[in-house]
Amino acid sequence: MVHFHKYEGAGNDFIIIDDRNRSFDSMNHTLIRRMCDRHFGIGADGLILLRTTEDHLPEMLYYNSDGFPGSLCGNGGRCFSAFARSLGFFSSKNEFLSSDGKHAVKFNEEEKISLEFHPPRILSSSADVYVLDTGSPHYVTWVNELSMDVVAEGRRIRNSEAFREKGINVNFIKTEEELLLIKTYERGVEDETLACGTGIVAAAIASHHSGRIQRSPVSVRAKGGLLQVSFEKDAGSYKNIWLTGPAKKVFEGDYPC
Repeated sequence: MVHFHKYEGAGNDFIIIDDRNRSFDSMNHTLIRRMCDRHFGIGADGLILLRTTEDHLPEMLYYNSDGFPGSLCGNGGRCFSAFARSLGFFSSKNEFLSSDGKHAVKFNEEEKISLEFHPPRILSSSADVYVLDTGSPHYVTWVNELSMDVVAEGRRIRNSEAFREKGINVNFIKTEEELLLIKTYERGVEDETLACGTGIVAAAIASHHSGRIQRSPVSVRAKGGLLQVSFEKDAGSYKNIWLTGPAKKVFEGDYPC
């Protein structure tokens, strides 16, 4: 039996386990996949383990719903921060360790949490498509309408020759003045999710870099809710990047395993 907590950030939902005693079998991909299954398990876009480093820093280990380790998860990081805070972390140092290094976090009013991102890497760009890394790899393309079949089109791009081996998250963006509307197909989940934090940051950076938006912060509306991305641009690079949005506990329970 494993005790779990269920959190969601703008509809992006996660199973979170306090694994400071390292008793959870993180190599049991079948178990993780079964727990994340929305029909036969708890149901989630991913599973997060909370462990601690030698200097007592909270450490986030993220697994996609396919059962295998994932890269940085932005909304997962914000939900992880809410959970870690409930355990007494962040009383002195507001940062945690993830797969790509340390991340700072801020706790705001109305249950909103801000997560700091490392500077992104723009890997390629054209008039209509950007490929960049915001802790996870993202394909960003702008469309006139968001009425496409996100799963079919996202899966086609994710499994194309260029991205098939390592996978990529696919984001469809519509710009409405300074507001971005977004739909995302996530690798590892292999489906559309209600929000994707690293994808929302990728969309904001790519939209600013391409001249489609002019200022920071920018509001981004996903299917699961509204989030904000703030940043600074200095000498052609981006820094001081923060993703802000809601992160709430849904319920907790015990899962037989």
